[in-house]
Amino acid sequence: MSRSGRNPDKRVKSARGRTASSTRWLERQLNDPYVKQAKAEGYRSRAAYKLIELDEKFGLIRGAKRIVDLGIAPGGWSQVVRKLAPKATVVGIDLLPTEPIEGVTIFEMDFMDDGAPAALEKALGGKADLILSDMAANTVGHKQTDHLRTMGLVEAGAWFAVENLAQGGAFVAKVLAGGTDDELLRLLKSHFKSVKHAKPPASRKGSSEWYVVAQGFKGHRD
Repeated sequence: MSRSGRNPDKRVKSARGRTASSTRWLERQLNDPYVKQAKAEGYRSRAAYKLIELDEKFGLIRGAKRIVDLGIAPGGWSQVVRKLAPKATVVGIDLLPTEPIEGVTIFEMDFMDDGAPAALEKALGGKADLILSDMAANTVGHKQTDHLRTMGLVEAGAWFAVENLAQGGAFVAKVLAGGTDDELLRLLKSHFKSVKHAKPPASRKGSSEWYVVAQGFKGHRD
């Protein structure tokens, strides 16, 4: 019990029609310090702290002039980018609607659509210094299928990075437990000087997500 006499861990009463899993999710949200901090600091999601922690470890954002946010919704990562690199050109894309963010160009479209890469390139106005991907496929409940679908998005993001990064640029993407598939890892290692996996503290311990951080893009080969 706290000094005020209240239990510091909030308990959510099961409501009629609410599943046990949704009750657990709500309970976890109410007791999550990152959720509370995000609300206090004006970030749209706790995911903002994953990027903040990755940036603290790898030095990704400061100095970047052009940045792409793949899977931008609800916008927490771009909020962090705007705070740390306020003069950068920032372009984001998501299938889901995203509330406007000052200084960020947002496309509401599927990144896998044929026209998506060209739209991002045009809005960016030059080669990117940093490409961020927090994309994940909608889950269907079948572990292998969900993994394949999400890794397909990661691979598409990696090829976009290879085609659109400036020399020395970086690519960061969310992957699932087990890390990056061998074929994708070979792609990244052939184009970047450094490829590492990281799980920022803000990622929930029970979560299967990791991030691959590829830095030092070697440039375009003619």
